[in-house]
Amino acid sequence: MGSAKNSSAARKARIEEMRRAEQARARRNRVLTVAASVVVVAGLAVGGVVLVKSQSGKKDSAASGDAKNAGDSGHFTTGPDGVRTWSGKLSRTHVTSKVSYPMHPPVGGNHNPMWLNCNGDVYTDPVQDENAVHALEHGAVWVTYTGKAAKADVGALAAKVKKTPYSLMSPYENQAAPIILSAWGHQVTVKSASDPEVDKFFATYVQGKQTPEPGASCTGGAMK
Repeated sequence: MGSAKNSSAARKARIEEMRRAEQARARRNRVLTVAASVVVVAGLAVGGVVLVKSQSGKKDSAASGDAKNAGDSGHFTTGPDGVRTWSGKLSRTHVTSKVSYPMHPPVGGNHNPMWLNCNGDVYTDPVQDENAVHALEHGAVWVTYTGKAAKADVGALAAKVKKTPYSLMSPYENQAAPIILSAWGHQVTVKSASDPEVDKFFATYVQGKQTPEPGASCTGGAMK
């Protein structure tokens, strides 16, 4: 019993620490945005053109506008706990076009240069796969559901996401089950919001070891 309580306390402390870090990062981003705006205005005043290119630690594709493929290879393997892990390559090239992913929802692959906001964001409309995949690269867990999911489960999961930094939620009709949780390279189907795998998946994969870019921002990105 004592071990379980300690684990829960440690989990809550970790979430709170990530929330404080994300809030601090958001404040820094706002300051940088204001500073960048001043530079842009000054540059335009003297006839210059300032180009601001957002990157998250990797080189963009030279022909990003023509990239249609996810660049992924491999397949899912299912563990004894039901979590499916992608065995193979998950590409990480920035592209500006639509991407054909080999899995739905996608758990990785080429993606848009702009991440989807994932600071406990709950979207009531479908989002772009390419932006959501970028959020997974930052260590987010993505909760998706179809019209067959019970309203009570959707509400409970939304409440959980809203209080969890590095998570997001959106409807997704093109998936094989009513409720699916995804992280970079990992995915699991759950029966309901009370399924024990929900808490386990969040605890393991929110900013988990699978994260290609741990600590990268979940704010200041796309909002739909």
